Amino acid sequence: MPVLDGGVAKLQPLAFVGQHRTRNARLVKGFDGCLHGANTSRGVRREVAARIRLALMEKRPVSRAMGIIVFFLRPIMVAFTKRDWAGMENLPEGGFVLAPNHVSHLDPFLISHFMIDNNIAPRFLAKDTIMQVKVIGSILRAAEQIPVYRGTEGAAESLRAAIAAVNAGSVVAIYPEGTITRDPAGWPMSGRTGAVRVALATGKPLVPVMQWGPQEIMWPYKLQLRLLPRKTIHVRVGKPIDLVEFENKPLTEDSLNEATERLMDELTRLMAELRGELPTAERIDIHTLKKPKTNYKRLDN
Repeated sequence: MPVLDGGVAKLQPLAFVGQHRTRNARLVKGFDGCLHGANTSRGVRREVAARIRLALMEKRPVSRAMGIIVFFLRPIMVAFTKRDWAGMENLPEGGFVLAPNHVSHLDPFLISHFMIDNNIAPRFLAKDTIMQVKVIGSILRAAEQIPVYRGTEGAAESLRAAIAAVNAGSVVAIYPEGTITRDPAGWPMSGRTGAVRVALATGKPLVPVMQWGPQEIMWPYKLQLRLLPRKTIHVRVGKPIDLVEFENKPLTEDSLNEATERLMDELTRLMAELRGELPTAERIDIHTLKKPKTNYKRLDN
């Protein structure tokens, strides 16, 4: 049981994704549902509650390749970033769609750190051009990442693979913008409908995740690393998007766009709440951007 003394939580270490649960039992054994301590802060209570929830969850499996990646990269993430994560109670068990905003080339690494530490094996829809790079592509395929052929007929193939993965109990991260934001202030753009399509096809939750801070390490489209001083990576998990009105109905472009707009509104709200300001410009429409590069070839060619 955690002991709180003067607002300091004394907790046993937790297992990460794929590790055995038994050592977590010490964390919750005898827990009476209360967090004790006269000076227990709200943040500490939230942290303890999140750790107890993790300790009780069934550990999701992780591929051997992903386990090796985590072994080497997680210590780097810990060493060079500070973390401000909240809303983990909104992460469901089982398979679902994780929908983060996109502010930096480093996003997949930093959001993967968040996922691993919250019992989620990172699995993304990755650009097919990256998957074609010899060494990197081999590693990503071994780690069960899903290639996406953006802006082509092949995008449907990617979604079918994502749907199968979610139905099998995996969590698949889909960036609704499909690319790093072009907004000069880093606000979310409009979104593509892939994340909503997968959520509706599987009947699984669509969970918005707002990330802010990676752009301080590497600003969008500028390959300049600023590791020091350590930057704080803020993550806010919103409640699953309500898609009830779209379920069991024919999906039209209008309804898919409406549901996607609802997702992007929530990501923007979470960012505005964190930053303490509102966007001052109209949201950028991704459909006005240059068509993405792809190596997709039709199978019937």
